[in-house]
Amino acid sequence: MSQPPRPLLVTADPVLLDDLLRLAAAAGSEVDVAPDPVAARPRFRPAPVVLIGADQAMPCLRAGLPRRPRIVLVARGAPGDEIWSVAEPLGADHVAVLPEAEPWLIEQLAGQPRPPAVSRALAVIGGRGGAGASILAAGLAAMAVEARHRTLLIDADPLGGGLDLVLGWEEIGGLRWSGLAGAGGRVDPPALLGALPHRGDLVLLSFDRDELAGVPAEAMAATLDAARRGRDVIVADLPRQLDDAAVLALQAADRTLLVVPAELRATASAARTLAQIRPHCDQVAVVVRGPAPGRLKPREIAQTLGLPLAGSLRPEPAMCQDLERGTAPTAAGKGPLADLCRRLIAELMSAPAVAA
Repeated sequence: MSQPPRPLLVTADPVLLDDLLRLAAAAGSEVDVAPDPVAARPRFRPAPVVLIGADQAMPCLRAGLPRRPRIVLVARGAPGDEIWSVAEPLGADHVAVLPEAEPWLIEQLAGQPRPPAVSRALAVIGGRGGAGASILAAGLAAMAVEARHRTLLIDADPLGGGLDLVLGWEEIGGLRWSGLAGAGGRVDPPALLGALPHRGDLVLLSFDRDELAGVPAEAMAATLDAARRGRDVIVADLPRQLDDAAVLALQAADRTLLVVPAELRATASAARTLAQIRPHCDQVAVVVRGPAPGRLKPREIAQTLGLPLAGSLRPEPAMCQDLERGTAPTAAGKGPLADLCRRLIAELMSAPAVAA
């Protein structure tokens, strides 16, 4: 009796081949190995999945191998620009980066993908410009990591100044929105998360310094999908002028926090922002930030907006000085912002999920 087709590994890189053979063994799968496209061609179509090493991506493209589903490009470490440029013309469904993508590749080789894990998501949006939404978002992400949750912080506001600056991460290399948009969503979840700037369990997706365009909706969709599979907490800092990408993030959020300075005009502005949010997220609460020059109370602002009060923040002059020096908010784990963020993360993780 003829043997059923086996997964095909196409690489001449001995180190990468060793890794892939180890993953195949973990998946309990026998595989075929081809060092180049010539050897791969007879087994290319029948194979249930084809893993092409970065060393053979361009040779396979030049060889004109037939297009087919379930082609995965595999690289070690951060993939270079050449991989992204080859992925689409080669017909690759995913780019997998080792070692982050190892669990996902085992699933592909085993042929039994697991259903995606469900994480929790918070959207943060300012009731007016300069409300402090970015600082709250960064604080929430930091406190989520403190609570040992794997966390993705999404900077979706191109005019917000950059969450990498809020965290003091501007020198950390990794994929930004422009690179993800260029990939066209053809990246597997572990590879995407592994390619982003990260420290410990905190991963950040933000903008290049000279990048002013908005976030493509397909890039946001790929990011949310990756985060739902590989992170426990997602925190998204959204623009007040909602674009398609921001709407996707709102629809995925279990809760949205509207940050409002304790001022009359800010409350009026927040009411307009809330009208945009309401159609996309039912669970909206307000965070009121002091000082209150007119002595408006947080509960009065919440009642005016018709929202539950998630919390209030007193001014922290020392934190503002630290931000100017590149120190992330809540870095010390103390103060009103850290306390509020710690509580909000605990509430998020204890409440039943409301978003798919």
